[in-house]
Amino acid sequence: LPDPYGVEMVRVRSAAEMLQAVTGRFPASEALLMAAAVSDYRPESLADQKIKRAGQVQQFNLVQNPDILQSVGSLKKHQVVVGFAAETGNLVAEASRKLKKKNLDLIVANDVSAPDSGFAVDTNEVTLVARGEAPLKLPLLTKEEVAERILDWVAARLNGVKQGSVFV
Repeated sequence: LPDPYGVEMVRVRSAAEMLQAVTGRFPASEALLMAAAVSDYRPESLADQKIKRAGQVQQFNLVQNPDILQSVGSLKKHQVVVGFAAETGNLVAEASRKLKKKNLDLIVANDVSAPDSGFAVDTNEVTLVARGEAPLKLPLLTKEEVAERILDWVAARLNGVKQGSVFV
């Protein structure tokens, strides 16, 4: 896809590069929406050459990638920080835990096991879990409509407005 108009594109190839790119730009930001996560794990080492088929089971060790959102949350001063949680159970409880642990203002919790939500469909039924507010379950919406609701929430927060049911 072509780069979106007016957007600075920073291309990275690893979680470490993404962490550096995000944390380097974060202090000058007003808001950060981390809509995509890198893998939680990566191979411990990379092969210099193709790993040829040997007719036996191969084992690879995995190590944790850095948690970019948690790293950024620890740097937060005035910024509004939004994260996303793709979950398959205990939606609000898990989102609330991540909200606190990562020092977020809002986390968008998505039950990816629901038939009309998740990765392979154009709709989502999300719950907005915000610091100091009751969880707000949105109805089934297109992903574009969900994005609009999230941006409305961020815009209101940047303007000093406390949210509520106005965003339903």
